[in-house]
Amino acid sequence: MIYRCPLCQQPLQAKPRGAYCAANHQFDRAKEGYLNLLPVQFKRSKDPGDNKAMTQARRAFLNAGHYAPMRQAMIDSLTQALNSEHQTILDVGCGEGYYTHAIADQTAAQQWSIYGLDIAKIAVRYAAKWYPQCQFSVASSQRLPFADNSLDGVVRIYAPCNGDELDRVIKPGGVVVTVTPGPRHLFQLKAGIYDEVRLHETPAEALPGFQLESERSLHYPMTLAGEQALTLLQMTPLAWRASDEWRETLANANGFHCEADFTLRVYRHHTEIDSAKGEA
Repeated sequence: MIYRCPLCQQPLQAKPRGAYCAANHQFDRAKEGYLNLLPVQFKRSKDPGDNKAMTQARRAFLNAGHYAPMRQAMIDSLTQALNSEHQTILDVGCGEGYYTHAIADQTAAQQWSIYGLDIAKIAVRYAAKWYPQCQFSVASSQRLPFADNSLDGVVRIYAPCNGDELDRVIKPGGVVVTVTPGPRHLFQLKAGIYDEVRLHETPAEALPGFQLESERSLHYPMTLAGEQALTLLQMTPLAWRASDEWRETLANANGFHCEADFTLRVYRHHTEIDSAKGEA
C-alpha cells in the first residue's frame, strides 16, 4: 500500500475494512471500495467539494463526449511521457472518474496502477462504484496521502494542487500532466455574460523540482443542446455571474455553438543526476 497516514505521515497498512498506521489512526473503506483519508479537522465544510446534483450533471455532460478529444490528448501525452510498464498514476481532482477510468482502460495491457483522489465524497463514491479497476480515495490535494517517491505520474485537469507535495510524491524522472483552459475556451459562453471577452493566456507553472518538457494546444468546436449548454455553464465559475436571461437563452437553445480550447503541458521531475548538476 502506497498510502500514508494524513495525520502522522506514517505508512498505512491495509485491513479488511480500511487502513491503519503504527500510531493506530484508523481510516474506513466504504462499501464502494474507496478509502476516506480526509480527517474532519482538514475539512473546511461538512461536505466539501461538489454536491450530488453537480456531480450528476457533470457526468451527463462528459459522457456525451464533448471533452473526449481532450481526454484522449491527455492520455496520449501521459503514455508518451511514461513509455513503459507498471507505472503508478494519480488523477488529482478525479471527480466521478471520467478521466481516471479511461487512463486505466488504455494502459491495462501495460499493467499500470491508477489512483483517483477528490475532496468530494459523493463524486468519489460514484467513481469507486462504477470503476473498480481504479483505486479511489477522499483526500485533500494540498496534503496528498501518498508515500514519498511513490508515483510515476500525476494528472491534473483544472485541479489545484500543492506543488511541494507533487515534488515529494513523484519519483525522479516522473511527470505531471496538466490541462488548463486555452485563451478561447468557452468564448461564446462568456460572450453572453461579459460586454467584452478578454483572451487570457495561461502561462506555464513554476513547479518546484520540475521542468516544462512539452506543451500543446487543442482547439475544436462543440455544438450543445440547450440542457447541455446550461450544464456546461454550471460546471464553471461563470455560473456565478450568469444572468437569469442568459440561463434561459441557453436552456432553450436547439444548438449552442461553443469553442473548446485547452493547453496541455508535461512537466518532468528532476532526476537525482539532474539535481546534482544543478547544485554544482
